[in-house]
Amino acid sequence: MEVIVYGPGCARCAATEKNVREALKQLGKKEEVKKISDVREFAKAGIVFTPAVVIDGEVKVSGKIPSVDEIKALLVK
Repeated sequence: MEVIVYGPGCARCAATEKNVREALKQLGKKEEVKKISDVREFAKAGIVFTPAVVIDGEVKVSGKIPSVDEIKALLVK
């Protein structure tokens, strides 16, 4: 499973990354979380609003800080 957090480095993006890591930890998953802050990469991935969470190439969350529980639900699907 590939998990990527897109964001320019703002507090909202840091909170999203923290929640993603916590969700993975609670689920006992060891996946690496990539953090991409290059705006050109946002465009390549089709990201318009940040923070964004992409799981296995699919944008799952964009433009809001997802809760740990929301992320866990996305990770087990």
